Amino acid sequence: MKTWKCDVCGYVHHDAGPPASCPVCGVDGDSFSILAITTGQHPPVAAGVWQCGICSYRHQAVHPPATCPVCSATSAMFAPLITPETNVEQAGNLRRIVVLGGGIAGLTAAAEARRHSPHASITLVSREPSLPYYRLNLTRFLAGDVSEEELLIQSRNWFDEQEIDFCPAEAASIDRQKHCVMLRDGRSLDYDFLVLTNGAHPFIPPFPGATREGVHVLRTIDDARAILKHIAAGMRIVCIGGGLLGLETAGALARHKAQITVIEGFPSLLPRQLPPRAGELLQKRLETQGMDILCTRTVMELVGDECVQGVVLENGQLLPADLVIITVGVRPNSYLARQAGLTVHRGIVVDDRMFTSDPHILAAGDVTEHRGALYGIWPAGYAQGAVAGCNAGGGAAEFSGMAPSTRIKVLDIDLFSCGQIHSEDASTTLHEQLDGDSYRAFFCRDGQLVGAVLYGDTSTAGLLKDIVENGRQISECPELAGLIHPSAIPV
Repeated sequence: MKTWKCDVCGYVHHDAGPPASCPVCGVDGDSFSILAITTGQHPPVAAGVWQCGICSYRHQAVHPPATCPVCSATSAMFAPLITPETNVEQAGNLRRIVVLGGGIAGLTAAAEARRHSPHASITLVSREPSLPYYRLNLTRFLAGDVSEEELLIQSRNWFDEQEIDFCPAEAASIDRQKHCVMLRDGRSLDYDFLVLTNGAHPFIPPFPGATREGVHVLRTIDDARAILKHIAAGMRIVCIGGGLLGLETAGALARHKAQITVIEGFPSLLPRQLPPRAGELLQKRLETQGMDILCTRTVMELVGDECVQGVVLENGQLLPADLVIITVGVRPNSYLARQAGLTVHRGIVVDDRMFTSDPHILAAGDVTEHRGALYGIWPAGYAQGAVAGCNAGGGAAEFSGMAPSTRIKVLDIDLFSCGQIHSEDASTTLHEQLDGDSYRAFFCRDGQLVGAVLYGDTSTAGLLKDIVENGRQISECPELAGLIHPSAIPV
């Protein structure tokens, strides 16, 4: 049994091999890749006691120390201390696990906790009343490709079968001393382990007029419903943000025969996934399909009365607008964690086991910062949720990181991006190739392929992703010889 993820939509599949096609987005099995999560099962730990395998020093805590204070051995040399009373002691204690957040990280954490702790009390708290759904499919819902029912990840029966209490409510605060979560409706939930998976919220730049009617974001199913309620053929819609969500939203709304204008502050589209030349190719292609694309533009104001009527740019240009969709990024929902005194930088700081600075609180998904990285992508949310749930349920799992990888389809254009696709210094060399409607870019450093971009023809995406993620040397990859031609343009 292996875990596979769809590189296009992020759907996760458990089987010996990938499915023939993705049940969510419909791509074939070639678009699936292995999602590696390092898991194991620690034997029961006596009151959190770890013993050094070199000098037998004993350390009492949830985690082993970074180094042994007696002989300086690393944490890898520590193992849980087993006593004859351990199994009896743990059998009499009912583990209480509370998961805050109903996205993919939270749902996966709850499911994995149940797998590792069959008798635990597990509660999944969701601020949204809807059962967990495929958030990444909201643009397909906008386009009319899927129904609301098809968005759901699991049914109500699944929660009953798993004995996971689905609790639609909003958390107000966390009491770390009493090990309980206070809800806004006055209830409280006691926990032995708390998993924070409360996601992120859309960032809305502080320009005037952003609160006018007709200005929307797209993060939840309620956001999508609100947009669909107002859209009509011929409507003038301005999408602020030329990133992945912005373009997918623009493509979905174009299906309703609306007039679409996309505004991007960077010089080219998809600046996080594509080098400038590929972004320019994408722009030209979208323009031939009827979209207006404005790059290197800054929004100054959204004008109108109660309802938005236009967007004013820094050069004074006024773009008439009946609807404005803002998709310029998200920010982690770290308020509860900050209020509770957990370590928070850009997100809630976690270690490889998804533990926060509190040994009874874990975190996963868009709210977390792992090794300095904020992922904000579905596969990372799933993997981190699985690790957090496993550890909360008494298992042992680690998340060692994930190379940024995106395989998408903007309208009818196939794109793939993996690894580092921007030159951090002079040691990185970019090789670009343009062959008709197909474009390839290879980022090389210290004899390794550290990043790759494909536009149009993405048939070699799986090969390139494997090479980048495993850090293989170019000299060890003869299959690259047919891809990086001598005629490639170093930049």
